[in-house]
Amino acid sequence: MGNRPADAIAHGAADAPLVAHLVERLDTAAAGLLDLLDHAPAGRYRHAVICLGGHSAAHAQLRERGIEVIDLVRRAHARFYLELYRVLRTLAPDLLHSRSIANLDGQLIAALAGVQLRVHGEYGRGHGGGACAPAWEAHQAGNWNGARRWRLRLLRRALCPLVRHYIAASAEQERWLIERIGAAPGQVTQIPAGVDSLEFHPRLGPHVAVGPAGFMRDDAFVIGSIGRMDEAGNHATLVDAFLRLIASPHPAHARLRLLIAGEGPLRAVCQATLERAGAGARAWLPGERADSARLMRAMDLMVLPARVGGNPAALLEAMASGLPVVATAVGAHRELVQPGLTGILVPPLSPEIMAAAIADYCRIPEMGLRHGARARGQVITHHSLTAMARSHCAVYDALLQERARRRR
Repeated sequence: MGNRPADAIAHGAADAPLVAHLVERLDTAAAGLLDLLDHAPAGRYRHAVICLGGHSAAHAQLRERGIEVIDLVRRAHARFYLELYRVLRTLAPDLLHSRSIANLDGQLIAALAGVQLRVHGEYGRGHGGGACAPAWEAHQAGNWNGARRWRLRLLRRALCPLVRHYIAASAEQERWLIERIGAAPGQVTQIPAGVDSLEFHPRLGPHVAVGPAGFMRDDAFVIGSIGRMDEAGNHATLVDAFLRLIASPHPAHARLRLLIAGEGPLRAVCQATLERAGAGARAWLPGERADSARLMRAMDLMVLPARVGGNPAALLEAMASGLPVVATAVGAHRELVQPGLTGILVPPLSPEIMAAAIADYCRIPEMGLRHGARARGQVITHHSLTAMARSHCAVYDALLQERARRRR
C-alpha cells in the first residue's frame, strides 16, 4: 500500500461525508474522476481514491488537488482482498463509488468492511463511457469470447443486490442494467458525460498545423476520428469511405485529408490499406494522443464509425469543438446526435452511405458550420462538467438522506 489512508482525504470540511472512489487505473479513469472532483460543490464531501493499477501522471494531478491516492496492487489471490478490506475498514468511508466491471468485486469487500452505501458506475470505454444494451456488453468485452461475457453477466447479476445505486452513462445503458442485470428502476440514475467546453472549443482561425510534412494544405478538409482502432471501433469502414471519396472526380474531394488518432490492433491494417491505395500521404494515423483538443481544432468533421456502443466522450468533445459529426446509429450516438441539426447518423457497415454523408459536408461548408454551432450549444446547455458533478452529488445526497431516515 503506497499511501496512508488517513492522508487520503481532501475537498471537504472535516465533518463532511467521505466518498471513497475505487478505480482500476487512473490513466483510464482519471479524466471523469478529476472532472467530478474539480466541479463538485465545494465542501460538501471529502474524497479518497483507491487505485488498483500502476502509477500514472494522474496521481500527480490528484495530489495537486490535495487528494492522495491509496495504491494497491491487484492480485489474483486472497491477500489483495484482505488489503482492500483493511483499507476500507481504516478509511471507514460513508460511501464507496466503484467504476467499471473491473472493480465490481469491490462492492462485496466494501459490504464486508461495513460500508453501507455503495454506488457502482458503468461508464463504458473511454472517459465517460456510455453505450447501448446487449451491444454495449459486447463492446465492453471487446474480443473476449462468449463464455467470458456470460461470466461477466453472471457476476453483475450476483452482485446486483449489493449495489445500492447504479450510475449509467446513457439511457440505453440504464435500460440494460434494469432489463438484463436486474437493477430496480429506482436504483439507476442516468448521468451523461460532461465535457470541458473551455478546453474543447472551435478554432478561431486557420487549421492547427498537425501531421507530417505535406499532410496539411491551406484549403484542406480534414476528416477526423478519435478512438481505439479495433473491430468495435470499425475504422476500416471509415478508411474504405475515404478511399471511395478520393477516387471520385469531384474537385472538392482533392482537399480531403484523413486523421485517425487511436491505438489498437487494426491501426497497422488501416495504414497498410491506405498505403496500398496510394493514399498514405493524405492520411495520418499517429496512434494514441494526449492532445485531442488540439487535434480537433485541425479537423473540419468528426466521424465516429463504431459498430457498437460508440464513443460518447469523443463525440461530446467534438461537439464542444464546434465540429459537425457523422456517426454510426448505435448506442449513445443515437442519443446525442440530432440528425440534420448537429450531424448525420449512418449505418455501421455501409462505407457508401458514410462516404456520401462526408461528401455533403465537404461540398457544403456552410452546412458544417451551422451543425457545428448547434452542437456546441447543445453541449454547453446539457453536458457541462458542473451539471455532471452536481448529478453525482445528488445521488450521494439521496443515499445519505435515506440512511439518516432509517437511523431515525
